[in-house]
Amino acid sequence: MTLKLVIVGGGSSYTPEIIEGIIRRHDTFPVTDIVLVDVEAGKEKLEIIGNLSLRMIKKAKKPIHLTWTLNRKKALQQADFVSTQIRVGGLEARSKDERIPLSHGFIGQETNGAGGIFKAFRTIPVLLELAKDVHTICPNAWIINFTNPAGIVTEALLKHSPHKKVIGVCNIPYNMRHSTAEILNVSPADVKIEFVGMNHFVFGKKVYVNGVDRTAEVLEKLKGGLDYSPANIVNLGWSKTFIESTGLLPNPYHQYYFQTRDVLEKDIKAYEENGTRAEVVQQLEVSLFKLYNNPELQDKPKELEERGGAFYSDVACSLMDSIYNNKEDVQTVNTVNNGAIPDLPDDAVIEVNCVITNHGPKPLAVGPIPAVVKGLMYQMKAFEELVIRASLTGNYNDAYTALIMNPLIADEKRSKLMLDELLEAHIAYLPQFNS
Repeated sequence: MTLKLVIVGGGSSYTPEIIEGIIRRHDTFPVTDIVLVDVEAGKEKLEIIGNLSLRMIKKAKKPIHLTWTLNRKKALQQADFVSTQIRVGGLEARSKDERIPLSHGFIGQETNGAGGIFKAFRTIPVLLELAKDVHTICPNAWIINFTNPAGIVTEALLKHSPHKKVIGVCNIPYNMRHSTAEILNVSPADVKIEFVGMNHFVFGKKVYVNGVDRTAEVLEKLKGGLDYSPANIVNLGWSKTFIESTGLLPNPYHQYYFQTRDVLEKDIKAYEENGTRAEVVQQLEVSLFKLYNNPELQDKPKELEERGGAFYSDVACSLMDSIYNNKEDVQTVNTVNNGAIPDLPDDAVIEVNCVITNHGPKPLAVGPIPAVVKGLMYQMKAFEELVIRASLTGNYNDAYTALIMNPLIADEKRSKLMLDELLEAHIAYLPQFNS
């Protein structure tokens, strides 16, 4: 019996973490075949990652057959799981997503605001084509998407592709649990957070440790400005008033929405001193791939944790393991609402705790959106729907409304100037807009 995993975007610097995750779980998740897939522009990185992966598997003495290819359709044959970690246009496109908004006085970030919108515009059509291929070639396979913006991309696939076995994952809930565990000096395995919201806009309603409600204790400690962010987000801390008034556990991305001026000031300063985050990552990737290319390296290097998105892959591996084994454990994923949050449509994609079965995630009811964030949550979901529509239609006015309805932009004149510049900058990767 075979168990095949196809990693689309196999030349990504994150791939060694997936390989490590598969190796560590091999006793319960006995993958027999892994195929790494990438595009022509990523051929050199794919080769380096492929050889490192072979060394990792050989050292672990696991019976896994690993290959790599640029032929996606051939790779998908008989696949059981397909993970997606692509970046259309590469880090150069990300740099434009960050640099151009900053030049117009808006936050430049790869998954929020204008940058996130354009990442979605470039990504959704490509992944819709992938989903069609999966549905035709390996219709029983699960697509595990951790291509950002993960929630928007996952909703686009579930609503507009023929393939419905799609689940989105993100490292932020994982990060929040581990950060909370550090705050309380307990094991992350003992921490359960009741999440409500959507990808990059999810809140913790309650924090439990071994079933005991310790929400108040965590919120009290957060008032002191404890660090609570992954490597790619500089923590600004939260005011006592904000924490007391909302009564919710924020995630690190909330600073973009509730500390917008301070974040913009910080980002402009960082940009002037060190360049955009994308340019910093480009330098980090150069050093990472030098490490990866060392024939003596047989493990995922610790330096990968500096990359910012670390642990995405570990989350994805845990999810695949639970689906394969019908574990019925609880994990936080991006999936269709189905009444878990009664304020939102049943077919909306939310980020929520789910029981993971071999039939997919079963969302756990979390109740209504807390009144203090309900209005903004509605706006964010409506904004996401506008982004998906524009990604599909390639209509200029649809793209414009997506920008002006984003709370990080909401400027009818400067939105147009920024939209025009971003469309021109990314024209090679936006065929739907070219007409």
